[in-house]
Amino acid sequence: MADQLNNPLHGITLEKIVTSLQEYYGWEELGLLIKIRCFDSDPSVKSSLKFLRKTPWARTKVEDLYLITEKRKKRKRRKAEMKRLNKR
Repeated sequence: MADQLNNPLHGITLEKIVTSLQEYYGWEELGLLIKIRCFDSDPSVKSSLKFLRKTPWARTKVEDLYLITEKRKKRKRRKAEMKRLNKR
């Protein structure tokens, strides 16, 4: 249980990860960022989940991209908030 305290993906489903990345990047850009066929050839969340659940190396790449993307989003939100506060 203590292991999960330090796991940034704890409580986040693979489906949420794939959906979030697809909404942020789109399938085409995802296919460029991570070279796996399920993002290039007739992509869908369902087919991606099926592949990623059976392919640990690909799942790791997707999870890593998700973590990087979430950090970027957080930085952008903070930056926008600081701009908004400085306008006052």
